[in-house]
Amino acid sequence: MQVLDRAPAVSPDGRAVVFRLSARGRNVEGAVARVALQEHFWLSPDADAARTLKAFENGRNRIVAVAQRKLLARPDEPLWLTANDFVTR
Repeated sequence: MQVLDRAPAVSPDGRAVVFRLSARGRNVEGAVARVALQEHFWLSPDADAARTLKAFENGRNRIVAVAQRKLLARPDEPLWLTANDFVTR
């Protein structure tokens, strides 16, 4: 699974970073909640869009790994990553 060339973007409401993955021959749109970036990737609550995208880029490998596991477990559900998805169990 790889993140495609289309650049990640902050959602219009600012509550997530939207990205695309290539998984099993199909393109999947996913999103990671801003709260997850704040709790697990050191994003400050008052960060602007540029800093939000930087936090996503810094955590890209972990975010993609979690997205891949979630897609394998729930292939028919929308790919929405929350802070709970990053909790170590």
